[in-house]
Amino acid sequence: MSYQGLEVLITGGAGFIGSAIARRLVRLGAHVTLIDSLLPEYGGNLANLADIRDAVHLNISDVRDSHGMRFLVQGKHLIFNLAGQTSHMDSMADPFTDLEINSRAQLAILEAIRHYNPEARIVFASTRQIYGRPDYLPVDEAHPKRPVDVNGINKIAGEDYHLLYHDVYGLQTCALRLTNTYGPGMRIKDARQTFLGIWIRRLLEGQPFEVWGGTQLRDLNYVDDVVEAFLSIAEEPRAFGQVFNLGSDEVVSLEELAQALVRVAGSGRFEVRQFPADRKKIDIGDYYSDFKKIHGLIGWRPETRLAEGLSRTVAYFRDKLGDYT
Repeated sequence: MSYQGLEVLITGGAGFIGSAIARRLVRLGAHVTLIDSLLPEYGGNLANLADIRDAVHLNISDVRDSHGMRFLVQGKHLIFNLAGQTSHMDSMADPFTDLEINSRAQLAILEAIRHYNPEARIVFASTRQIYGRPDYLPVDEAHPKRPVDVNGINKIAGEDYHLLYHDVYGLQTCALRLTNTYGPGMRIKDARQTFLGIWIRRLLEGQPFEVWGGTQLRDLNYVDDVVEAFLSIAEEPRAFGQVFNLGSDEVVSLEELAQALVRVAGSGRFEVRQFPADRKKIDIGDYYSDFKKIHGLIGWRPETRLAEGLSRTVAYFRDKLGDYT
């Protein structure tokens, strides 16, 4: 598939991954429309669009607005559906908002596509959080879905709606279950999007950061590799109706990750602490993904090694810290 001249819609388009996809699509010659609410609790940040602002159309709206979505999906060849509430703790404190964004709004998006643009291809951003505490490692797509928080339950619903609309209505949908994604443009003002973001902020501000637990194993994907997965899977008709893990064969403990971050930054310190009681209840322990399925279908595998990705990320935020805090 050539992206030259294609009409592409990205929900959550001013966010971390959405803006990175938009940047790549602009370079490939696509016509890109972004939807983002820019609500402060979520990931949208106009700084993510600074270099492409004149090359994309930004519609500041909420995916919960079903009337707006009916208009915005029309005429689009591809839809990358990344809008969502990502904070696990927010989902427990305010479960109904999480339900609205991660479940009901996803159904409304699909209804709009079904009625007004059923030929579009749709890639949905799902999450490894739906698996919960792993029964085995690495976790493959057949692992039971047993989330430990409200966010995971609602993300299952959003993903399942996309698969159902493929099976029943023939929509060209698939889902990528993301692991820990990091890189330039990620949210660093707090831990709503990822723990690594607040680590980077505190490090660059000269403050120690906290590592809770420390022994838990994780895999991470640099954002450029995630963008490649989204664009490549959208080109593959055999992917429709399926889900795919992203992941990495470079697995580290949280303490090892903290040490790597300090090394690439050249300075910094952290403290290993016990989990706060409320966080411990929803911690999933060790997690890393089996991504053989997507590799077998389209050849995807992460290309950016952790040290290189962390170095690029720290350099970006060192230069632009004020735009993200």
